[in-house]
Amino acid sequence: MRSAAEVIDLSSDDDGGGGQEELAPSTSGGARRVVPASPHDVTPNSLVDVKPALLYPLQPPGVGVGVGGGGGALVPVKEELPLPLPVPLLAARASSSPGVPALPPPRLCRQFWKSGDYVVAQRNPDTDALGGRNRLRINPKFLHSNATSHKWAFGAIAELLDNAIDEVNTGATFVRVDEFTNPRDGNPSLLIQDDGGGMDPEGLRRCMSFGFSDKQSDAFIGQYGNGFKTSTMRLGADVIVFTQNQNNWVPTRSIGLLSYTFLMETGCDDVLVPTVDYQYDPTTASYTQMLRHDQKLFSSNLAILLKWSPFASEAELLKQFDDIGEHGTKIIVFNLWFNDDGDMELDFNSDEKDILITGSHKKVKTNKAEKIATQSYVSTRLRYSLRQAYTSVLYLHIPDNFRIVLRGHDVESHNVINDLMYPECVLYKPQIAGLAELSAITTIGFVKGAPDIDVQGFNVYHKNRLIAPFWKVANNSYGKGRGVVGILEANFIKPTHDKQDFEKSVLYQRLENRLKEMTYEYWDLHCHRIGYDNKKLPKASRALYRANQMNAGSSPPSAPRQLLAADIPTSRSAVPTFMNPVLRQKQMGLKRNFDALGSKTDSADQDGVPSDVSQRRRFNEYRTLTLENDKLRGECLQYEESAKQLALKEQKLRSQIAEERKKYDQLLQELRSLDVKTEK
Repeated sequence: MRSAAEVIDLSSDDDGGGGQEELAPSTSGGARRVVPASPHDVTPNSLVDVKPALLYPLQPPGVGVGVGGGGGALVPVKEELPLPLPVPLLAARASSSPGVPALPPPRLCRQFWKSGDYVVAQRNPDTDALGGRNRLRINPKFLHSNATSHKWAFGAIAELLDNAIDEVNTGATFVRVDEFTNPRDGNPSLLIQDDGGGMDPEGLRRCMSFGFSDKQSDAFIGQYGNGFKTSTMRLGADVIVFTQNQNNWVPTRSIGLLSYTFLMETGCDDVLVPTVDYQYDPTTASYTQMLRHDQKLFSSNLAILLKWSPFASEAELLKQFDDIGEHGTKIIVFNLWFNDDGDMELDFNSDEKDILITGSHKKVKTNKAEKIATQSYVSTRLRYSLRQAYTSVLYLHIPDNFRIVLRGHDVESHNVINDLMYPECVLYKPQIAGLAELSAITTIGFVKGAPDIDVQGFNVYHKNRLIAPFWKVANNSYGKGRGVVGILEANFIKPTHDKQDFEKSVLYQRLENRLKEMTYEYWDLHCHRIGYDNKKLPKASRALYRANQMNAGSSPPSAPRQLLAADIPTSRSAVPTFMNPVLRQKQMGLKRNFDALGSKTDSADQDGVPSDVSQRRRFNEYRTLTLENDKLRGECLQYEESAKQLALKEQKLRSQIAEERKKYDQLLQELRSLDVKTEK
């Protein structure tokens, strides 16, 4: 299999040169393709230099020979070939004693918020200018400062889950999150694996560089090209990536290492990422190195990988592809960070089916039902439980035929809408000049268990991804809004880079104000349903409601009751004002039509409910069903568009299969036509 290997300089802005290929005699007696160095390339140093071949800029796709845009030769992997010795600053010579060579004690602080101190050992003057050109440099300390955008470890894990969800477009059916034991020291590491399309060698280099992103469509969650670096460096000091891709029907397998430990221990003055690539032959189950430049450079990168990754041999590295399948990506984050108490941030031991935030899941001992209910609700548990809360509400709709597997068990989606009592749908249309008409449907109601559960706020999603969980927009000291929860998808405002908040734009401020009004409007209309004295109701209705509440006996105040006369205000001044003025006028006109029809009926329906209440109830049901119908119609259009795309993809694949079958038949005929003579 081929291997285009080099140490990626993430800050290099030089372009690799093209040129004509040359055939050079190989050591095996055959010919080996060699891509001549660009005029800007620096002659690779020997393996004993501090930074062997660290100065090679990436060549643009299509230059040279190779798979995935990488030029170079194919060199079969020889198991008997001794591995090159690591360079002096990377590691000392391995001990002669048997067993896996141990890493030197790291100087890196294992507490994330204290690990930002970085000292450059010695600046390499050769990297200041390549071919006389100035170049941008990125100090390795930037990896840490860039990762501080994630204040929360689960937010970093969510970034990696987003990448897997985006791979649904390439056929991904699952993402697996699990504990991985580091074979060098036995410490737990975090493993995230999917069966998406994987990355070719150039794709891996773009993934591990800054600012590259091919996700420009609305179908993707990510778009900035920075999430992989920030999330992995927030979870641990080091990450190794294994990815397999079959673009152009050529299987490639690539390995890359982004290691803050390596950079700090060696005192590098630039962000450097060693990568190696292989071409895999499924018929013989063999690998061939893809040389992007030369064998010396490949060996240097491999030596760094074997010294600073959890795997001490090339065979161990390649074994990690065994469970990936024909395509997919495996990410292992190791040297996980500690909290301020010196404990590992991620807790793998307390629950064998879950991953917890260490120290955040200690429940306060109390006999109060109110506090017990609040501690058990998803809004509290999502702060420390990856399975039971956060991943269950992370996506508004998990794609069909896609599974999130956490520690060997599927995560069940939790729709907060199912937790609501007396739900209503509210259509919100922000008005701003220069933008097309925007809208969002908000489902709002009392959470089951209110008012015992002290929860309120809105789950705000963006492109199906939860950005602001239980966003508390109504802040007051007298409890107004308690128990009111809402859910909406706001694609008209942009999230921040860490996807844990929204940019504070004009649209954001308008949404915040509208959600606050919405909370108070809903509270004024329905707070009496959960046991509060609603002073907005007429005195007669309040007295009737209190009487019915006393007759209910021991039924809990949070239990849904039969619709009473006091549940709906009789005065028209108390009609819900959830919509904008234009929509409200339409609503009032429609309500009058219902009143006109209702006047022809008896004063009470068959259940004994007054006709005025029955009419208003039918109107509310009509409004809710109308909004729900519009929402479902939009989803139906999206599904129809997806079906068209899948049909086109199926047609394309069938044509490719037909072409390959035709080629196969031609080759088979040629084989049969050969005149094979056997010796007697």
